[in-house]
Amino acid sequence: MSANEDQEMELEALRSIYEGDESFRELSPVSFQYRIGENGDPKAFLIEISWTETYPQTPPIISMNAFFNNTISSAVKQSILAKLQEAVEVNLGTAMTYTLFEYAKDSKEQLMENHHPVHSAASISNIISVETPNTAPSSKKKDKKEQLSKAQKRKLADKTDHKGELPRGWNWVDVVKHLSKTGSKDDE
Repeated sequence: MSANEDQEMELEALRSIYEGDESFRELSPVSFQYRIGENGDPKAFLIEISWTETYPQTPPIISMNAFFNNTISSAVKQSILAKLQEAVEVNLGTAMTYTLFEYAKDSKEQLMENHHPVHSAASISNIISVETPNTAPSSKKKDKKEQLSKAQKRKLADKTDHKGELPRGWNWVDVVKHLSKTGSKDDE
């Protein structure tokens, strides 16, 4: 069989195996993504496999550059890719996309054993920098109440209570910032 015939048969098999599986995504007839782990699982990751023209005689291109993986350190990504490459070497010459996805699913805990989410400081600083500019214009708007449109007044009234005060917890970014500085008290 030629490489194209092998690819067509594997594509058909993948479509039938993963039909209805929310973790599987066909990006193109030669490129696939699979999410290992459930949504919200801190140890979940996404693998992308792309076939070369001569696949399965030559190895597929395996990537973990998806945005979904932005909380995984590069060392852990390299470790996962190295283990997947070992599986590729063993299966070279045969249809292996399903095998690689299943290997990653079965070995998820082992592959992610050194994983510690990276998102803590970077994400909070991004949220704070995004939220900070929004608070300044709202204080200016309160000073210029006579210039607000009816829609703006309604929106402002919906956000505040009858006294014109913002509801408790409206500034959750400050709470997150405070907790990140003081550390969690759950360890006690």
